[in-house]
Amino acid sequence: MATLTYVKGLPTPAEELNSLGLTEFEMFLTAYSSVFHKAACETANYLLSGQSFNKSSCHTHLQTTYGISKRHANGVISYAKGAVDASKEHRQLHIKTLEGKLKSANYWMTKAENQLADSRKFYAKKNWRNSKTGCRFPLCCSVKFRSTNWKNLRFQIHNKKRR
Repeated sequence: MATLTYVKGLPTPAEELNSLGLTEFEMFLTAYSSVFHKAACETANYLLSGQSFNKSSCHTHLQTTYGISKRHANGVISYAKGAVDASKEHRQLHIKTLEGKLKSANYWMTKAENQLADSRKFYAKKNWRNSKTGCRFPLCCSVKFRSTNWKNLRFQIHNKKRR
């Protein structure tokens, strides 16, 4: 069984802090973040361009351009590849979601249009008041809003088609 432990962070001694209240490591990370960001953006743009990707030449290019070590260049490449792959996968999932929404909307529209058509047929008969089966979508009126459920359904169909 796993146990959860709580470790309280020790405060940084005052002699390790500079005039800004940051340690040397925090200052390094702040300075390095802009270099890493530029290198990652350039690598991601190269990956998205569709050209053939050679990892060793990319290492060399990043090392000479940004003055970083091979280990840091490898981190930049891994980060950029992960971002590009994740964006492609997300795009495919988004398209799949939109296709599902479209399929659902089309199904709803055909069902609603069939309800209206069946209701029109039912009320077109001469003896619809004496019918024993009833209507699938009976006509209802709202005194408060001065509207009918047929009008509301037609408006919903209109909006779904626009969507």
